[in-house]
Amino acid sequence: MRRFADLYEALDRTASTSAKRDAMAHYFAEAPADDAAWAVFVLGGGKRRRTATSTELRAALAAETGYADWLIDECYQQVGDLAETVALMLPDHAGDDGDVPLHAWLEDRLPSLARLDSATRVETLRTWWRQLPRPQIFLLNKLLTGSLRVGVSQRLVVQALAQWSGLPTDILAHRLSGDWRPDAHAMGELARPARADEHAGDRPYPFFLASPLEHEPASLGDIGEWIAEWKWDGIRAQLMRRAGTARLWSRGEERLDGRFPEIELASLQLPDGVVLDGEILGWAANEEHPLLFTALQKRIGKQKPGPKLLADVPVRFMAYDLVEQAGDDLRELPLEERRARLVRLLESHGPTLMLSPEVKATDWQALAILRDESRVRLTEGLMIKRRTSPYRTGRKRGDWWKWKIDPYTLDAVLLYAQPGHGRRSGLFTDYTFGVWDGDTLVPVAKAYSGLDDAEIGQLDRWIRANTLERFGPVRSVPAHHVFELAFEAIQASGRHKSGIAVRFPRILRWRHDLAIHDADRLDDLRRLASG
Repeated sequence: MRRFADLYEALDRTASTSAKRDAMAHYFAEAPADDAAWAVFVLGGGKRRRTATSTELRAALAAETGYADWLIDECYQQVGDLAETVALMLPDHAGDDGDVPLHAWLEDRLPSLARLDSATRVETLRTWWRQLPRPQIFLLNKLLTGSLRVGVSQRLVVQALAQWSGLPTDILAHRLSGDWRPDAHAMGELARPARADEHAGDRPYPFFLASPLEHEPASLGDIGEWIAEWKWDGIRAQLMRRAGTARLWSRGEERLDGRFPEIELASLQLPDGVVLDGEILGWAANEEHPLLFTALQKRIGKQKPGPKLLADVPVRFMAYDLVEQAGDDLRELPLEERRARLVRLLESHGPTLMLSPEVKATDWQALAILRDESRVRLTEGLMIKRRTSPYRTGRKRGDWWKWKIDPYTLDAVLLYAQPGHGRRSGLFTDYTFGVWDGDTLVPVAKAYSGLDDAEIGQLDRWIRANTLERFGPVRSVPAHHVFELAFEAIQASGRHKSGIAVRFPRILRWRHDLAIHDADRLDDLRRLASG
């Protein structure tokens, strides 16, 4: 694992994209293929099961060092990352593990650790720590807790693979999609020459992602060159009808087998060799608009939904693109041709398989008026797509834009704070905000994004100097600062003390001009949730 630790250090000490790409490309060229494959998986955001709990890490650290629990907790609160805290507090054994390969840790040692009882896991961790130098202890702890982050995106990993292999990024992204399993053979397959049936098999295509429209839509030119659709608030997915079966893949490249059986059943009526891109939506029969996303959430985690859940939250697949037909890859065709084929394909299917309707307008002003209907239609705004655009890979600006409606806003008071993660682990960056319920401030939202570095530093110093109480890593503070928050949706919720839940809250600005009595009231939010 020494070589991977060196790569991690190289990635962590630079903010340069090109330097990170070069470091990964060099690693892929020099490392054994099975180690390189696991590096691709881990750095690209591959999900692994946690093999030890934070409680077990703390217990192992206390047993190995003799430090009191309170001291470990205090250090953890200062560092903000348990894997790093453990690595810093352990004595430097400068051990030599014989350089156990990365793949041996991930294929053998960590899975074996998971099968042990808790007490034996703790003792095994202590043994491993004694055998490893500090940088590798940190990496080991991150790997076994499944929380390794190093500021590398999947797209950058693909670019590094392209530099290493000499292949186009779109081919590599496709080869990595779906249920890609890291081993030496898979690494070799990544580098093989391109072939005509590149898209065949059980893998989805890499998703084409829209960019936020941050300027006036009129700047896009003639509206006739664009197709507008509603931006649906569901689960982005590809529906694959291949080899006599139906498969659903989420945008996170997770197979959704069995979770939405009505969609899979309806898709069996499609001809073989078809892949649709679209959105899974909760949609009750005879309704004009979809259900709220919160209704759909009830089904997301259910591997096999029961009859009651199927009846309470029926679903549909809203298709808006056709990327494969009769086994042919259509991604290079212009959107208007792909859409024309999609219209013909779905004209005899429904309602479970629906066509995302085109929103027609004579000019941009008229389209803006229609966009104002988004909340009534339970959509997030509009998608604007160039008629001549191919179906690209990833988020490439210029052809697909999302023109979302303005978010809801509220003014709320800071009540609690806790440290962030990763590079922000030493700062208080995760905040809880409240509004007035009579004479009491009630928590209604948590947010951690929206402030710049200077504001974070200023607020962090104030929190440390004005802490009232501590609850583990969380600190309560006096009601003093007001912030304007943005959020996408609001609804009644029996799981929250306030009785409401807001979706995707984030900080818009620090309201230095407002006193705490100017913050919003819970009654106003309840009316908004009920209306």
